[in-house]
Amino acid sequence: MVPSGSAVPQTPAEAPLAQWGPMSAQPRLTYRFTYSDGIQASLGQPVTTGIQEISPGILFGLGKAWTLDYTPTWTFYSDRAFQNTLGHVADLNGNLAHDDWTFGFSQNYSHSSLPLIETGQQTTQETYSTRINASDHLGSRTAFEMSVSQDVRFAETFTNTREWSTQEWLHYELSSRLTSALGLSYGYVGISPGPDMTYWKPDLQIAWKATDKIAFNVQGGVERRKSRAIDAKVLTNPILNAAVLYQLIETTSFSFSASRAVAVSYFANDVTVSTGWNAAVQQRLLGKLQLSVGVGQQKASDVSVINSLSAGRSTRYDSFNVSLSTIFLRRGSVSTFYQISRNSSNVRVYEFSSHQIGLQIGYRF
Repeated sequence: MVPSGSAVPQTPAEAPLAQWGPMSAQPRLTYRFTYSDGIQASLGQPVTTGIQEISPGILFGLGKAWTLDYTPTWTFYSDRAFQNTLGHVADLNGNLAHDDWTFGFSQNYSHSSLPLIETGQQTTQETYSTRINASDHLGSRTAFEMSVSQDVRFAETFTNTREWSTQEWLHYELSSRLTSALGLSYGYVGISPGPDMTYWKPDLQIAWKATDKIAFNVQGGVERRKSRAIDAKVLTNPILNAAVLYQLIETTSFSFSASRAVAVSYFANDVTVSTGWNAAVQQRLLGKLQLSVGVGQQKASDVSVINSLSAGRSTRYDSFNVSLSTIFLRRGSVSTFYQISRNSSNVRVYEFSSHQIGLQIGYRF
C-alpha cells in the first residue's frame, strides 16, 4: 500500500462519553494531512499531491465481552489524477468463557480506494474477514487452541479471492520465561478469474523472555501450496515471523522483525512470495514527546502456479521514516512525520521514489 508516516500514540484509556448500563459509546475524530511526491495514480505515472483524510469514528461497548468499532474516512487529493474517496472500516469483536473454554468471534469489513504498491495504481477493493476461535487449558502447562476463518477480497479489475482456513495449536509452557507451540493450518482459496488452490502448513512457535529487558518471538514453518489448474506446480516455501524487543531503559526501546509469507497475488495464476525486515527505535524526550525512527526493506516476487508460465514481476521496497508525537489534554494526540521510500522492479512501470511529510491530529471524546 501507499507508504505512510508513523501513527500517533494511543491516548490513555478514559471513561466513555456516554454510558447506558452495560452499553457505552466513545466517539473520536482524526485529521491527517500528507504532502507526497512519487505516488502512482496509474501505472508509470507518479505524481505530487496533497492528501487530506478526515476520519470520525465511534467505539460501542457491551459490557466487557463485545465491541463494535466503525470509522469512515473521507480522502481528498489536490491532484486530479486521483479520485476523492469515502472508505469504511468496521470491526465487531466478542468473547465468551464457559468452564475451562474461552470462545472468541470477530467480523471485520473494509472498503478503500487507495494507491497500492502491488497494483501500481489507485485500486478500489472490499475485504471481509470472519474468525471463530476456541481455547482450553488441558493442564497447568498445556493449552489447546483452534480457529476457523473466512477471508474475502474483491478488487476492482484484479483477482477476487475467497479463502477458508482452519488452524490448530498445542501450547506448552517450558518455564516461566519460555513457551512453545506446535500448529497445523489448512486452507482452500477460491479465485476469480483463475484456478482455485489449496495449502497446508505445519508451524513451530517459540516465545522467550530472556531477561526483563529482552524478549524473542519466532514462528516458522513450511507451506505446501497447489493450484487446481491443469499442469499446476506444487509450491513449497518456508514461512517465518520473528521479532526481538529490547527495552534498554524505561524511555528507550529497540525492535526488529523479519518475515516471509505467501499470499494470492492480485494477478491471475500467481502467488506473491514476500520477505522483509523492519528495525525501529522508540525514544521518549522531555517526558512528553515520543520520537520514533524506523527503517525497513520488503522484497516480493510473483510466482506462477502453472509450469508452462514463466516467472512474473519482482519488486524491492526500501523505506526510512521518523516521527515525533505527543499527547495533549489527556484525550488528544498529535504527530508529525517524514518518510522516504523507493520501489524498484524488473517491470519499470511499477518503479517510484517518494518523499512524504505530514501532520496528524486526533481526539477521543
